[in-house]
Amino acid sequence: MNEDFGKKKTINRNKIFAIIAIIIILIYVTYVVYLLIKQPTDTFTVENGTLYLEESAEGYIIRNETVVQGQNYKNGMEQIILEGEKAAKNESIFRYYSNNETGLKEKIAELDTKIQEAIANENTNIYSADLKLLEEQIDEKLDILNSLTEASKIEEYKKEISDLVIKKAKIAGDLSPSGSYIKSLIEERSTYEAQLNSGSEYVKAPVSGVVSYRVDGLESTLTPTDFNTLSKEYLESLNLKAGKVIATNEECGKIIDNFSCYIAVITNSEKAKEAKTGDSVTVALSESQALDATIAFTKQESDGSMLIVLQLDKLTEELINYRKISFDLVWWSYSGLKIPNGAIVEQDGLNYVVRSRAGYLDKLLVKILRQNDDYSIVTTYNTEELKELGYSTEEITSYKKITLYDEILINPNLENVE
Repeated sequence: MNEDFGKKKTINRNKIFAIIAIIIILIYVTYVVYLLIKQPTDTFTVENGTLYLEESAEGYIIRNETVVQGQNYKNGMEQIILEGEKAAKNESIFRYYSNNETGLKEKIAELDTKIQEAIANENTNIYSADLKLLEEQIDEKLDILNSLTEASKIEEYKKEISDLVIKKAKIAGDLSPSGSYIKSLIEERSTYEAQLNSGSEYVKAPVSGVVSYRVDGLESTLTPTDFNTLSKEYLESLNLKAGKVIATNEECGKIIDNFSCYIAVITNSEKAKEAKTGDSVTVALSESQALDATIAFTKQESDGSMLIVLQLDKLTEELINYRKISFDLVWWSYSGLKIPNGAIVEQDGLNYVVRSRAGYLDKLLVKILRQNDDYSIVTTYNTEELKELGYSTEEITSYKKITLYDEILINPNLENVE
């Protein structure tokens, strides 16, 4: 009986020990989980990267523009220099059609057909090297013409071919018995062509710059003459939609100064309130297109927002075709060793990270160059800087530096590192 009682007592004791052991293990596991939550042991590999401080913005395009228009704008126009191309001062950029241009062109086309037929029907054995050369040039121009897609180039080659055909007709007329008939056709054609040219009005560029036919009526209002006249209220009153292409005007064109372009922005950001004239920023029009810009003007509006005018020294299609655009305003960008802010611990006014290498932990002093909400760009201190911080010669000699591809701890505990 006593033996059975002893066995039961031993079993009960073992159960108690087992329960206690399980409780201790559960407590330990719970504590470890707590520590992992409070102090995660994740690591991060130091890499080269770039940090940005940017904001999405909408801007109003301000250009130095000169609208050009002739007298016969109701007749319709033909572009000589195409949209976005450069023109020199006093160069013809477009022309207005003559009053009876369609009829005159039809008559000239009919005479061209008659001249070609007269030359083809001419049966002469007289050989002319000049005539042969002209035929070769005409064939060459025709081959090029068949491959062209640009309207202005097509018209240019058609004109050149027409001139070559007339030259050929004149030579054939001089060599053939029926030359008087061909000559009369040429003279009649020349008369109509003179009427056509005399009736056209050619409009020249008053200044050099980029040609555009996208005229919206704001060319004399949104000018870089005096930015003080701009305001949030005025810009919003224009009711412009960002990304809307300015329609092509069929009666006039304009010359855009291709040396400077401006973008007026209204923003409430804290960085904008700190901005100063002359500061450099970046205008990111897309992922692949970023333009350098300089702050040319700042003004605080009555509601506390900032009116900022950015100056760019490069014209792009977006800056010509639109009056209002959406873009990213990049206040600064900085490249270097990039690490998460969670890996940085401040101690006594200095910043440290903990490096894990071959099972050993090292506390590394780092200098923060730039920082946003999530990441920092860091570097090491040089000898002079370490001296200013009070480091001894021995400490400077043993100073451990953060390097590319180091493994550093996230949320480290400096108490666990020597």
